[in-house]
Amino acid sequence: MTPETDESPLVDDIAARIRARIMNGELAIGKPLRQAALATEFGVSRTPVREALRQLQNGGLIEMQPNRGAVVRVPAPWEVRQAYEVRAELEGMAARRAASRITERGLAALREHNAVLCEAVTRSEGEVRDAGGPTTTAANDCFHTVICEAADNPWLTRMIDRINESFPRNVSSLALAGDERHRHLNIRQHEAVIDALAAHDADRADALMREHVVTSGEHLTAWYERRSQTVFNG
Repeated sequence: MTPETDESPLVDDIAARIRARIMNGELAIGKPLRQAALATEFGVSRTPVREALRQLQNGGLIEMQPNRGAVVRVPAPWEVRQAYEVRAELEGMAARRAASRITERGLAALREHNAVLCEAVTRSEGEVRDAGGPTTTAANDCFHTVICEAADNPWLTRMIDRINESFPRNVSSLALAGDERHRHLNIRQHEAVIDALAAHDADRADALMREHVVTSGEHLTAWYERRSQTVFNG
């Protein structure tokens, strides 16, 4: 029988399943990951689980803490800010390229995704349970995905995806859920980007997208700063 190694399909599969649960928020930041419990859940020995956790540690999604073991990692605020600075440049480039390539169907998709976000805010201003839920998270992700697809540059898309995969995807929506002003700003910025793309104005689409991502990055950085204090200080 072939020994289970870091490269084995089983380890990769377990790592992918844990990663997916971290990215969708099912395993929250700061949550301990117990090898024994995970091994029981996946119906395997501890060895592939241990190797999967090591793989995720190398990818920056988890960290090993004294007396706690593996824990879903809380990114340092400066990491978030720097990542979003890079993402802003890349998504600005994507918007620039998309301005001359996007179709009416693509523009309609952007309006549809932004309408989902708008509905989540306006349906009940005093009740924003959906603002950080899977529907709005997916709508926000799809908005940016449509632009990346219109940009028609797989290298650019992969680089943006790599940054996005460094942080749980539901966190941006959770940050929005706690700030009504920023929820409205997010929608307005999306609308401005759509207008620039519809006008095929590459310069404006680039500038607006960069501004949007930087703004989102600053808001997310502040959320992680607050969350870090909660996780580590109780």
